[in-house]
Amino acid sequence: MDDKPYADFGVFLKKYFRGKVQKISINAGFTCPNRDGTKGKGGCTYCNNQTFSPEYCNTDKSITEQLQEGIGFFGRKYPDMEYLAYFQAYTNTYGDLRSLQGKYEEALSVHGVVGLIIGTRPDCMSDRLLSYLSELSKKYFVLVEYGIESTCDETLRRINRGHTFSDSADAVMRTANAGVLAGAHMILGLPGEDREMIISHAERLSQLPLSTLKLHQLQLIRNTRMAYEQVENPEEFHLFDVDEYIDLVIDFIEHLRPDITVERFVSQSPDDLLIAPKWGLKNHEFTARLLKRMLQRNSRQGKMYVPSVL
Repeated sequence: MDDKPYADFGVFLKKYFRGKVQKISINAGFTCPNRDGTKGKGGCTYCNNQTFSPEYCNTDKSITEQLQEGIGFFGRKYPDMEYLAYFQAYTNTYGDLRSLQGKYEEALSVHGVVGLIIGTRPDCMSDRLLSYLSELSKKYFVLVEYGIESTCDETLRRINRGHTFSDSADAVMRTANAGVLAGAHMILGLPGEDREMIISHAERLSQLPLSTLKLHQLQLIRNTRMAYEQVENPEEFHLFDVDEYIDLVIDFIEHLRPDITVERFVSQSPDDLLIAPKWGLKNHEFTARLLKRMLQRNSRQGKMYVPSVL
């Protein structure tokens, strides 16, 4: 864990790269089976994809153009930096194999790009694609991030995810067995989930062969179904204040397997889209407060972790 009381993403990357590495988000023009009618329509109740797309990240530009623009920005300060193409917007394994290969290989052809991070759903990873990614991972860094969001099927139905936790567990295990790094996204504080249930997520995730984990607080975003649901039934939602959420995150990672890299604790949505909670903290400011609180509590990742069978 280096000098931090949790498994840090920067330390994780040092296992694979000698120098500085930067992710560059791209929008490769994917859609989602939960939007186009294959799984459902309207998408997840909390989702507005505008919340995680940088200005340079739009489909008017090619994958190459988006990456070159990002590299131009970061390269001014760090000319020797290497880059990971982050396929972030929507479901980035949703398409025919040839089309997917073309997108990934276009990204890898850009000078300075040394690997891929692919965000997707756990029900959108075919065996054929996984076999291709397995071969690709022998030459490049490849990490597949799955939107798991909750380990409770009732919650997944409520937020209209269109998959089960069993789908998530299966995808993560198949990915790891193929020799490809697997990551997970989780939202803490979804409606209907109390502290005990949230802690149980950490325990269940710990039984999966995950390499990385991203956490973020429940946020109400404009023009989402969840925002309207909260207005109609506010008693069903609990929006954490920052100190309360910090203690929840600490409780969560104390129950998390100590070798799972925690890449992120919070998400920052654009001010013009975010309804609540509005903490006014940047990610590094939140992390500094988290570390201070962990020191006060004599806390560390995995402190309460007990290996068990899923």
